[in-house]
Amino acid sequence: MAQSTLFRSEVMSLIQLYIPSEVAQHCVSELGELGKVQFRDLNPEVNAFQRSFVSEIRRFDEMERQCRFFKTQTEKAEIPTRPLITSGSLSHSRSAQEIDELEEKLRQHEGRITEMNTSYETLQRRYLQLTELRHVLRDTGVFFHQASRQDIPGVNEEAEDTAALLDNDVEQQAYNETSQVNLGYVTGVIPRSRIQTFERVLWRSLRGNLYMNTAEIDESIVDPDSDDVVEKNVFAIFAHGREIIAKIKKISESLGATLYSIDESADKRRDALTDVTSRIEDLTSVLTNTNQTRRSELLDIAENLTAWTTIVRKEKAVYHTMNLFDYDIGRKCLVAEGWCATNDIPLVQHSLKEATESSGTNLPSILTELRTKKKPPTYHRTNKFTQGFQQIIDAYGMARYREVNPGLFTIISFPFLFAVMFGDIGHGFLMLLFALYLVLNEKKLAKNDGEIFQMFFSGRYMMLMMSIFSIFTGAIYNDIFSLSLNIFESGFDWPTKYLSTDAVEAIPNGQTYAFGLDPSWHGSENFLLFTNSYKMKQAIIIGVIHMSFAICLNVYNHVNFGKKIFIWLEFLPQILFMESIFGYLIFCIMYKWSVNWWELDSEGQHIRNAPPNLLNMLIYMFLSPGTVNPEDQLFPGQGPLQAVLIVIALVCVPWMWFAKPYYLKMQHSKHQYERVANDDHNGDDEARLGGSSTELVNDDDDEDEEEFEFSEEMIHQTIHTIEFCLNCISNTASYLRLWALSLAHAQLSSVLWDMTLKIWFNFTGPLATIGLVIGFSMWFTLTCAILIGMEGLSAFLHALRLHWVEFDGKFYMGDGIPFEPFSFITVLDIKS
Repeated sequence: MAQSTLFRSEVMSLIQLYIPSEVAQHCVSELGELGKVQFRDLNPEVNAFQRSFVSEIRRFDEMERQCRFFKTQTEKAEIPTRPLITSGSLSHSRSAQEIDELEEKLRQHEGRITEMNTSYETLQRRYLQLTELRHVLRDTGVFFHQASRQDIPGVNEEAEDTAALLDNDVEQQAYNETSQVNLGYVTGVIPRSRIQTFERVLWRSLRGNLYMNTAEIDESIVDPDSDDVVEKNVFAIFAHGREIIAKIKKISESLGATLYSIDESADKRRDALTDVTSRIEDLTSVLTNTNQTRRSELLDIAENLTAWTTIVRKEKAVYHTMNLFDYDIGRKCLVAEGWCATNDIPLVQHSLKEATESSGTNLPSILTELRTKKKPPTYHRTNKFTQGFQQIIDAYGMARYREVNPGLFTIISFPFLFAVMFGDIGHGFLMLLFALYLVLNEKKLAKNDGEIFQMFFSGRYMMLMMSIFSIFTGAIYNDIFSLSLNIFESGFDWPTKYLSTDAVEAIPNGQTYAFGLDPSWHGSENFLLFTNSYKMKQAIIIGVIHMSFAICLNVYNHVNFGKKIFIWLEFLPQILFMESIFGYLIFCIMYKWSVNWWELDSEGQHIRNAPPNLLNMLIYMFLSPGTVNPEDQLFPGQGPLQAVLIVIALVCVPWMWFAKPYYLKMQHSKHQYERVANDDHNGDDEARLGGSSTELVNDDDDEDEEEFEFSEEMIHQTIHTIEFCLNCISNTASYLRLWALSLAHAQLSSVLWDMTLKIWFNFTGPLATIGLVIGFSMWFTLTCAILIGMEGLSAFLHALRLHWVEFDGKFYMGDGIPFEPFSFITVLDIKS
């Protein structure tokens, strides 16, 4: 069993549970803590509002609303809630009495908090009114003092904007004669942001027949509705006539101003100011006491709020799950069905037994395993190391039940393909340090809720593997921050006047650099030409091997699903087509690398023969089959071998095209004949038994048989054949991104080194020291940001694409149903 599960998903079983009503809540709660069963809905036709436990769910909805209300209040008061250190005390199911007590406790807390909030808001509004009134009484005294001294503009000045109010006014002339002022006035407070609009509207509406004065309030005014600090101004408006005064009041209220009536008498205003100040002091004391009382109440709530919320959400999830069950009236128990991993059935039975014992009853729950043809969900058992790799595969599509799981092979292939594009010892080492920091401090860093950080944290082991492979491929490329390591003896003998910028055309000395690329190539004139050819061929070899392995995984799927004949009808022509063209290409590449193209002439000098061009060889393999240009020939007999390979490739196309549809047609015809024969045989049996028949198996989950249409199957196979043949070419070319990104990474690293650090090595003295410090800072920052951050992300996405399209597309259906068990961990994570 362990070996069969290594490449595939877990074996799933459909289980049926008979749970007595008395212990149903305890049993479901235990299964929620275990998180191993995915329950099925046995009442799909029943409306959500007509199910058995709707009233309980509504009850917990109300309790959850109260917890959210408390959470909002504590956050508003900046009171931290006590985290749930351990859920051990909350793992057991709550009794009905405990739930009733919790409900009553939440109701009492909500009532007290609501009452104090209402009282506090009322007091705060009154405090706001008194504060504004105080400023109105204090600041408008100056305005009335000006009016009493006849300082209103416009009386003696014609150039003022308010001159229209009093110029040539009969009442003003009478005032000048009798010293009696008959002006009306409006006083109040308005937000400072609206003061300009306020003045403009008044001026245009009243045609300048008013005198307005304002003063800023230097005290912070808190709006009780939004708890925001609002800057306000005190205003006083003088005008003639009751109609104008009424119009001013309407305009003021429409723009959000608060009007306050004050007396003209200075003595009465002084007495009113004293009274308001005294009332503000008393109200401040009451507000302080109310706020302290409310804060004390919230502190008590914050101590237990997390635990209350956890209990309510768990119990609500339990009753939601119980609504999926069916009620057996005769046995007075709940009947549940669900999917569970076969290896976890003993754990489920043990949890049911513990739930029964903890409830204090002797009514056991019964678990039976059902036989069904319904498609089970797919469950891959992972740990913290394999979880990240499995997630990138599941993002492409969930594996079909018992299908080959590419997540296992991704553990090695994904970091390796990434490293081929990112290969650098230095960059890989920096990434390794970051990955080790995440891995070694995972318990502490797991509490960080940052979304971006969690993305990196969840892939910490993936980054660890990618960094290790990057160091390995960097050693093969002999590349460390765009420089090379000269550890072993070079394989070239250099001329006496050789410069590092010359082309590497020295004579091989019979030595071989022990590991990786010979450092003599680094910095030479033809370094790019050499690495360009090498990395391009390397990408082709890796791509063909990767895709060939993916095609071979089809064998495992065919054997597992009982379709061994498809190995001959589908797999064999595919692998032959692939290897006869591209397998032969990588054979020629490796053969060309194995041949020593240096020869000794008659004088004993080394002469390098020009190796054949493999691209021309592959082109003429199809243009002139059976013949090879002597300049492009690798080995004797190459022409006839290529002709045989082309014939094999051509034969494989109709093999893939027609073999599978005709086989399926034959099987369908045979199945129809056997079904008719069985029906006739069953009819004879019924006649012998007197027309009665016995139904031995009644499986409601049997899926309807799909209708077979030969034309549709031919169309599907035609598309599949054309797609496979074209993808063999396009997907192989797609692996050239390994070559392109690797060269781009190396060249960008070299340019960054030359432009930031290398230029300062030619200087001496203090300038060199300052330049090296600045250059190193720029080099290190840009290395981390561009070469590791941006280039690393680019290589990651390209490696992901190669796995999703080029690798998984060869064998992976990805249309499975994910296994989503009922688990409190999932419930709390979704709602938190």
